[in-house]
Amino acid sequence: MKPPGKPAVWSIAAFLLLATSSTVLAQESAAVDRTLTGDAACTRCHDESETKPILAMYKTRHGVKADERTPGCQSCHGASEGHIRNTGGTGAKRTLPDVTFGVRGKSDAKLQAGTCLGCHEGSNRALWRGSQHESRDIACAGCHTVHAAADPVLTKLSQPDVCFGCHKTQRAQTHLVSTHPLAAAKMACADCHNPHGSTSDHLMAKASVNDTCFTCHAEKRGPFLWEHAPVADDCTNCHTPHGSTVAPLLKARVPWLCQECHSGDHANAVNSAANLQDGAVATAGGLNPLANSAARAQLAARACLNCHVLIHGSNHPAGAKFQR
Repeated sequence: MKPPGKPAVWSIAAFLLLATSSTVLAQESAAVDRTLTGDAACTRCHDESETKPILAMYKTRHGVKADERTPGCQSCHGASEGHIRNTGGTGAKRTLPDVTFGVRGKSDAKLQAGTCLGCHEGSNRALWRGSQHESRDIACAGCHTVHAAADPVLTKLSQPDVCFGCHKTQRAQTHLVSTHPLAAAKMACADCHNPHGSTSDHLMAKASVNDTCFTCHAEKRGPFLWEHAPVADDCTNCHTPHGSTVAPLLKARVPWLCQECHSGDHANAVNSAANLQDGAVATAGGLNPLANSAARAQLAARACLNCHVLIHGSNHPAGAKFQR
């Protein structure tokens, strides 16, 4: 049994803690000046002579002072009194702001992200905590350029270059003969990936790889009476999304791609889904009349897609053979 009067003591303690917290929050809020007057403490030094375009921020949404949600310099960097007064002393390196941003910033990546998420929480950033980028200490400023008049990562033409700064393999793949139209700015990395976090693998924008692909390739979605199992499972079973030497973005050429699964004798009704009248024209050897022919003739008879046209799924009376 709890001692008499204990709940009352706890209530008073809780009240005092709440009052103290409210006072601290009020003091912190009062210390942050988001107006142009507050910004002047920074901009009188960080002016147009800066190497990086600091003042260009006033051409962005972060510089619209008519909107009460718009932050000021102190909203993101803190009051930074030591930096303003240069408490490091004469000749010493100036004291850094309370919060500094960037890949090589002095502030912890989680502190940087927490500062941004104070306003930008929710929406497609709701899954940031625990995401691949967050767990690797990638700060928001590692991708975003806040003070620039136009943030490169928010423009389709320049966004891939920002991503390729880390993802070198994907950069090389996009220069292969078959690729998505990133260079033409018809799409960008964020059309398929959500860099702020996702419930699916590879930071996909949708719940799965297939759902993401179907956003553009809706004709492959179905439903079909006869479905091709690897298609329904995962588009990347056959396709490589960033680039390939085989059109259209195939992982290997036909028939080798098909034979990764369909390895049976094409003339054998037991081992194959198709039984050709003239023998195993899809495989060499046995009763295959092309077995002793030139390689060119053999390959001509092994172009699976010449007959199996509806390879993503079919509603045709030909059924599970995926023919016309």
